[in-house]
This record gives sequence, structure tokens and C-alpha cells, in this order.
Amino acid sequence: MATVFFSYSHKDEELRDRLEVALSAMKRQGLIDAWHDRRLSVGDDFDKGVRSELERADVILLLVSPDFIASDYCHDVEMVRALERHKRGEARVIPVILRACDWKQTAFKKLLAAPTDGKPIRSWPDLDEAFLDVVQKIRQTLSVPVASTSKPDVLKAGADTAPSNAGLRSSNLRLRKNFTDVDRDRFLDEAFDYIGRFFEGSLAELEKRNGGIETNFRRVDANRFTAVIYEDGNAVARCAVFMDGSMGRGISYSSTDSMIGNGFNENLRVEADEQGMFLKSMGMAMTGSGREQKLTYEGGAELYWDMLIGPLRTR
Repeated sequence: MATVFFSYSHKDEELRDRLEVALSAMKRQGLIDAWHDRRLSVGDDFDKGVRSELERADVILLLVSPDFIASDYCHDVEMVRALERHKRGEARVIPVILRACDWKQTAFKKLLAAPTDGKPIRSWPDLDEAFLDVVQKIRQTLSVPVASTSKPDVLKAGADTAPSNAGLRSSNLRLRKNFTDVDRDRFLDEAFDYIGRFFEGSLAELEKRNGGIETNFRRVDANRFTAVIYEDGNAVARCAVFMDGSMGRGISYSSTDSMIGNGFNENLRVEADEQGMFLKSMGMAMTGSGREQKLTYEGGAELYWDMLIGPLRTR
């Protein structure tokens, strides 16, 4: 059984939880045992415990984000030692890019990162698909033997090979997280702002790349924006995206940019599971399992963008 060590910033704990859930099948198969600093008990020596587990790990996951890179402990203690062990063939280091950041300027820039092409987890439309991609990469890694040199008997000053005195326990100690109305409202506001910026940038790029195409993006107010695509001067696609309280707070899409009425063709609402919040479609424009997807901000933006531009692709 391989020991998997999570090196992460506590600000990314929600995403670490989701990754650990995604690894559940590998745990049940007896392929891995996961460890992170939340397995330490009150009164344990934090630094000693982390260093000890870092030394015995077979696979070290660097959960990379701006906060990870900014953390002196993640960088100077965990990452540096992880790369030393990787270079000596004692462990395998896998950078997992959680959020967009300047990771290609770091010491691990030459390592093949997960998910595919180092696309940040938060940039995937569906979180479950993103973490499945990471899990598949970890499975591939476990199938390749580490070019091992024997583990060192003597460590660098300050390191400790004594086994952790935390005792045997599950790494699955997560409890359901409760999200307040404030949390949900902030998540929805951030999602709406992201979708607006996504549309504005996409329309500008569409016009730039296609002759005869003109576009118009208009932010009507803090809760509504409209988009129009013109071909040879004629409007070929219109929409309005707005915050909608008619069915509980959500973000609605209408295939008209009219300011009259609040009719819509699709709606995104905020839902939550044990690990965090996500967007979920009502399914009016989706079929099959699509309506069950846990959408990120980008996933919601891509859904609405496809609704706007989809008819143009079939002309």
C-alpha cells in the first residue's frame, strides 16, 4: 500500500477534501493510505509530525495555488524536501494545480502536473471530472515503480524519522460543512460576476477572430447584462443573463435581450454537498447526466455561452 502525502495551504482545504473523496475507490482497494496534517492530534508537535510523514510517503501531492506558493511552510519545508526525495528516487511528486497561479516559475515547473496539461481544477466546468482526471494520473503513477535508492538513514537537520504518535486512524474525518445564506449569496454574486467577465471577453475574441462578426456586451446594472452577436450587420443571437429571485436566488439565461419580463430558458442555482458549494442547472437546456453536474463558475459560464453561440455553429 502506498502512502500519499498531501502538501497544501489550509485555504484550499475544501479542494483537498474533494480530492480525498475522489480517491476513495483507491483506498477501498487497498492501494493507498492518505495523510495530511489534519490527522495530527491536539498536543502533537506539528512540525515533527509533518516531517516524519513526509519522509515515509511514497507519493507526495503538491496541491498548488497562489496560497500554496505564498506559504513559507509549504514551500520551504514540504516542497523542498519533497523534491529532494523525488530527485533521489525515494518518492514520486505530483503537482496538482488547484487554482490559476504562476507555478511554471517554481522549482517543480519541469514535473508533469495534473490535471491534464496543468489546467487548474477551478477552471474545469465540472469538479468531479477534474478530480477524476487527477485520480487517473495517480493510478498511472502507482503502476510505475519508483526508481528507488534506499531511504536514507540520516536526514537533514531538523527532520525526524520517528513514527507519528498520533496512532492509527482513518484519514476520513470529514464532517458535513454547513453553509450560511451569506456564504451562498457571496458564491452566487462571484459566479455572476465571473460569467459577465467571461461573456465580455469571449464576445471580444469572437469578433476579433471572425470577419463579418460584430458583438455588443452591455452591463445593464449590477444584476443583469446583455449580449448580441451580429453577422454582416444583422443580429443572429441575443441573450440576457440576470440574477433571478423568482425561484429562489439564481442566475437565469434568456434567449432575448428584452428588458421586459423575467422569462428564462435556463437557471443556475447554488447547491452544496459535504465538501463545498457549486452551481447546478435546472436542466432545461441540458440532457442526460449533464443536469447532475456540479458546475464551477467556468462550467456555468460555458453552459450559457454554448446556449448563445450554439445555433451559430449549425448554420
